Amino acid sequence: MKKYSLIILLIVVFSAFISCEKNYIVTDTNTDTDTSTDYGNIHEESSDYIWDNSQVIDIVLNGNSITMDSSGATVSGSTVTITSAGTYNISGSLSDGQIIVNTEDEGTVRLILNGVNMTCSSSAPIYVSNAKKTIIVLAENTENYVTDGASYKNLVDNEPNAAIFSKSDLTIYGNGSLVVDGNYADGISSKDGLIITSGSITVSSVDDGIRGKDYLIVHDGNIKVNSGGDGLKSDNTESSLAGYLTIETGTINITSGGDAIAAQTDIHITNGEFTLTSGGGSSKTVSSSLSAKAIKGIASVTIAGGNFLINSADDAIHSNTSVEINGGSLAISSNDDGIHADKSIVVNNGYVNIAKSFEGIESASITIDNSNVWIVSSDDGFNATAGLVAGGTESNDKSNLNINSGYICVNVSGGDAIDSNGNIIIKGGTIVAHGPSSQPEVGMDYNGSCTISGGILVVSGTNTNMTQAPSTSSSQYSVIIRFTASQSAKSIVHIQDSDGNDVLTFAPARTYQSIILSSPKLIKGNTYTIYTGGSSTGTVTDGFYDGVSYSTGTMYQSFTISSSVTTVGSSTGGNTMPGGR
Repeated sequence: MKKYSLIILLIVVFSAFISCEKNYIVTDTNTDTDTSTDYGNIHEESSDYIWDNSQVIDIVLNGNSITMDSSGATVSGSTVTITSAGTYNISGSLSDGQIIVNTEDEGTVRLILNGVNMTCSSSAPIYVSNAKKTIIVLAENTENYVTDGASYKNLVDNEPNAAIFSKSDLTIYGNGSLVVDGNYADGISSKDGLIITSGSITVSSVDDGIRGKDYLIVHDGNIKVNSGGDGLKSDNTESSLAGYLTIETGTINITSGGDAIAAQTDIHITNGEFTLTSGGGSSKTVSSSLSAKAIKGIASVTIAGGNFLINSADDAIHSNTSVEINGGSLAISSNDDGIHADKSIVVNNGYVNIAKSFEGIESASITIDNSNVWIVSSDDGFNATAGLVAGGTESNDKSNLNINSGYICVNVSGGDAIDSNGNIIIKGGTIVAHGPSSQPEVGMDYNGSCTISGGILVVSGTNTNMTQAPSTSSSQYSVIIRFTASQSAKSIVHIQDSDGNDVLTFAPARTYQSIILSSPKLIKGNTYTIYTGGSSTGTVTDGFYDGVSYSTGTMYQSFTISSSVTTVGSSTGGNTMPGGR
């Protein structure tokens, strides 16, 4: 009998939770824990989202006045000050007034916005001056609007500075909508942690859109921000455990004058749909003193999944330390770097299409594994660099470009397609590189070594003393073909073996005078013939032909693989200084 009673009790409790989750009416029996200075924890608890509807206090906004029937708050003209913890249902319109939360209670304050239209011309319309934790609930199927004025009065240490401003932990939750116009500075701001659990939230702001100083966590929601400053932001500089930003999922659309998504420490993105435009987009140039990156995590950026459409005047994805992409699809157009991290970048199981950039992917250590990567850049495509040495000349700085597997296409108009100031290590994958058409830049450049043990590498570019093939220490064979004259853009170069089997059919995107090929099809002792021009059927991807039926052009030269790197033709001279930067 006790067993069945327990089962019935559990069913009743679970049913009540599901029902009240939908209607925002549940009894809160948990006790909150103060985490205001414990940066390692967040302020969220399951009890935040449940309460007893019989204890809800009504506050009605009546244009220039406010009415309520409880001792938990005081009303003075068009300002209501909540002095006790509890749940408050707020409805109606306020032409020029405030809701202030100022309580010493240890309990949670919940503000249910139930069809609210609020304006305050001289301060924050919703101002949490003191509370342990405040939850703003967007009542289901309601539209709520909050706006401030262009100037504030009675500021203390420049606070408040947002249309919705909290000096303590703040959560926004519910299935309604909230529109915030921040005409003074920020739209929504918390000096502690800010959590967005759900809801449709639209923010326009003179400065930052949505800010959680200690942390900003987005569980879900439809969020749209148009900001003069940063879009989503966490900027605590006092602790390495704070200043982070986490997005689990949601639809995020940000247009920002500054960074679209910025964190002082770490950014973690699990999933979601993102449309990010920063600094006016990739057609704009920002001052070196400004930051207008799409995603910037000073300590790290980690992306596990999601779809990203990025248009940035500054770096699209940036970290002073590391960037790790473990999934998702990123379409990038940037007027600076596509992806930049000072120490390391890892792209693992990702789909990255950088359609415009100054440099495509830049870091001291770059690793590509099981990913599809396209890079279009005006300078270097890949640039593995630890920085310039003293005096401004370059040497082997021990940086590394590691390509393990995947499909990679690099197309550069000015710099080196594949550049490492240290080493290049290729273990597999297909790498197609359309290098520059003029000196001193080349298709591939390295200051240490370039070893290849698997996969296909094809590089077009100039023919100078700087033009490099993989190192002779490589276990897979390579050939470097140096033409005596430039070949026209999109003119085919074809290599076949002695039986007429296709080894390479490739049409570089721009004028070229050298081709570098490394392939398992190059076998020691075998002889191959090079043709230029002609035509070919088959599937063409980025100038690389598959399933080829080649119509013979002009025979250039035959060669036999006799060593790890076979050279056909000779250098036409030119700049001998290392490339890159």
